[in-house]
Amino acid sequence: MSVAKQRLIADLRRGGISDERVLAVMAAVPREAFVSRTFVERAYDNMALPIGFGQTISQPLVVAAMTQALQVGERMKVLEIGTGSGYQTAILARLARRVFSIERFKALSKEAERRLLDLRVHNVVLHVGDGTKGWPPQAPYDRIIVTAAAGEVPQALVDQLAVGGIMLVPVGPDPVNQTVERITKSEQGIAREELMPVRFVPLVAGALPTYEG
Repeated sequence: MSVAKQRLIADLRRGGISDERVLAVMAAVPREAFVSRTFVERAYDNMALPIGFGQTISQPLVVAAMTQALQVGERMKVLEIGTGSGYQTAILARLARRVFSIERFKALSKEAERRLLDLRVHNVVLHVGDGTKGWPPQAPYDRIIVTAAAGEVPQALVDQLAVGGIMLVPVGPDPVNQTVERITKSEQGIAREELMPVRFVPLVAGALPTYEG
């Protein structure tokens, strides 16, 4: 393990990441494979980095904290809203049975697919579409993670969450007032819990942009 990666793992531990499965996966997945050449030297800095189309690869501590809070088991089916660079996708793929990931930008999805194939990650299915609608044909999901901020929790995603399932979604009216909420679904309904403040790009509904890169 490189010195930079060792330093990052130490930062994650200090930041409250105690799940050894999550720490092992964060150490195993090469973050440098998911950033542009411009930012390779900063791949293990604990910060978000741009990936194009106004999107970012999330800060490693946020990725680790949300993954830890999601409590992914090895036999679970996970839905990810916002493939982005594919980094969070690769993390989830090492913990779950299968990951379904939706991205709004075709160019980002194609690039993420290439990266995942290069790393021989084969338990992931990518889809280009409107993340606010989820992916009904594959529902229900044991876990759902949203990596963009919604004005309110999308009901379509709640409907696709299995009973006993957990969903994480950043919720907030603007970029500086967002909180990750953990939604737990039971036979009696849903329970909502606020976990941590974050800053994510907005979750956008509706048609895809006409440009695809």
